[in-house]
Amino acid sequence: MIIVPWVLLFFLVVPAWSQERGWNETLEAGKKEGNVVVLGPPEPGIRNDLIPKFTSRFGIPVEFLAGRGAEGAARVRTERQAGIYAIDVFLSTISVMSHILYPEKMLDPLKPMFTLPEVVDPAKWKMGKPWFVDPEEKYVLRVFRHVTSWLYINTEYVRPEEIRSARDLLNPKWRGKIATDDPEAKTGAGTSVADYFYLLFGPEFVKKLYFEQKPIRSRDKRQLTDWLARGTYPICFACDGGMVKGFQREGFKLLEVFELSDVPGRLSSSGWLLAVANRAPHPNAARVFANWVVSKEALETYTRGDPSATLRSDVDESFLDPRTIPRPGVKYIWDEEWDFVLRRRPETRERVLKLLKSG
Repeated sequence: MIIVPWVLLFFLVVPAWSQERGWNETLEAGKKEGNVVVLGPPEPGIRNDLIPKFTSRFGIPVEFLAGRGAEGAARVRTERQAGIYAIDVFLSTISVMSHILYPEKMLDPLKPMFTLPEVVDPAKWKMGKPWFVDPEEKYVLRVFRHVTSWLYINTEYVRPEEIRSARDLLNPKWRGKIATDDPEAKTGAGTSVADYFYLLFGPEFVKKLYFEQKPIRSRDKRQLTDWLARGTYPICFACDGGMVKGFQREGFKLLEVFELSDVPGRLSSSGWLLAVANRAPHPNAARVFANWVVSKEALETYTRGDPSATLRSDVDESFLDPRTIPRPGVKYIWDEEWDFVLRRRPETRERVLKLLKSG
């Protein structure tokens, strides 16, 4: 009986010691590989905050390839057809993950790569564990879950009470006053808004909004946000939240609209989900980056630049707009559920594209 506590202590200490040793070996190997190549969205929070902190922390430089998700995935596909394997880590959208990276078997299982105690500890996650959203629950990790807005308005030109419902957008007063991320793109925030308006209100509503109201379209987020701030187009679908906040700090009266009386709130995964490439050129550096990028330190760094509610339970959310944090018991549209994105959304997208092209 006397030796039982020592036996228990042994079984507690040895795995922790082994885990720490394995992490240190991976870190040293990652440093020897020279760098890690990350393909991700063109978000300032990644380039200016997240990546410098990672390199400072671990001494591993990051080659960050920024671009729209579908374009980056197409580039990876072309390179792989030529026998070139240049990417280590993907920070991408649910559409790219579910339609390209996962089905075309470009990924290694991510779940076994997690070794940091704060990453594998179920208590550190709001869902009780890291949330893998792919069918096998081991390749693609969802990192964020927050309430996303339907649109932005410039309150110097549009009073908040004038846009209480989606149908208020059909007021002739707003004809030629709306800007949107291109609703005819294959993927993107502008397509998501158009598709949901179609699902919620049908084709006649979409025709009136996108034809009769004559919205201007752009794929340039900076241009969209500048138009909003200057009042050129004081209503914006899918402006960039981070850029909007920059203008707000400069004194521009811009308002993010999360709720409309005739539509539910929307949940989003923010700008990226996490996955690791198979046949990665820097596998150890990739493992280090993948562990750290979902740590408390990394996500608190990222969300300070791009405010989004994460799925970690220990990340400071006190500075977030409370409207962006999902409320218990509230019914939301979950616009990034795997099966919906893979099947129902493409069907809807095809109908919307056909409708938009007819005009």
